Amino acid sequence: MPHVFTPPQAATPRALPQPTLVLGSSSVYRKELLARLHLPFVTRSPEVDEAPLPNEAPLPLAQRLALAKAQAVAQGCTAEGMDAIVIGSDQVADLNGQCLGKPGSHDRAVGQLQAMSGHTVYFHTAVAVLRPSTGFQATFVNTVSVGFRELDVTTIETYLQIEQPYDCAGSAKAEGLGIALLNRIDSSDPTALIGLPLIELAQMLRQAGLDSLRPHFA
Repeated sequence: MPHVFTPPQAATPRALPQPTLVLGSSSVYRKELLARLHLPFVTRSPEVDEAPLPNEAPLPLAQRLALAKAQAVAQGCTAEGMDAIVIGSDQVADLNGQCLGKPGSHDRAVGQLQAMSGHTVYFHTAVAVLRPSTGFQATFVNTVSVGFRELDVTTIETYLQIEQPYDCAGSAKAEGLGIALLNRIDSSDPTALIGLPLIELAQMLRQAGLDSLRPHFA
């Protein structure tokens, strides 16, 4: 009886367990931006002191805080035995080397906007991505140059009453009415000024093991 050769059947791909994507931020703006990548994620608020160190420049401050936030959240995830990819981010406005963070109050917002009136301000958005289970760690900073027009008292007060951007670095909510305060925006990523540069973040997540456009198979 002739021997019939039967080729081996290709194994059916099976889905790999997905790491948990964790956004280490309480910002609703970053949450809305990350949702654009169509990756399931959870949020955790990092307990990090955001005050600058003595003589700390804006860009290094943003870098330090982004990494500190990611590390703080990653530590908790690791303690729970979670395979997590953690995102930490921070944005600092830079006016002639002066750090402008979240104003937190109406009076401070008025002061920030008066100081930025007619000037170019650089918004440094730093991002850190950690995956403790593999040792992956990557950081980057995206800087956006923003030109403010001359702002009078009425313009500032009207803007603040409508937007109340007290949780935005430099009081500049460019995705809202804050766009009317500006003459120009120079950026390589349209999402960077809002608070989470998705072009570079998507690249880093792919390196860490998550790609929203490709399935994961064993």
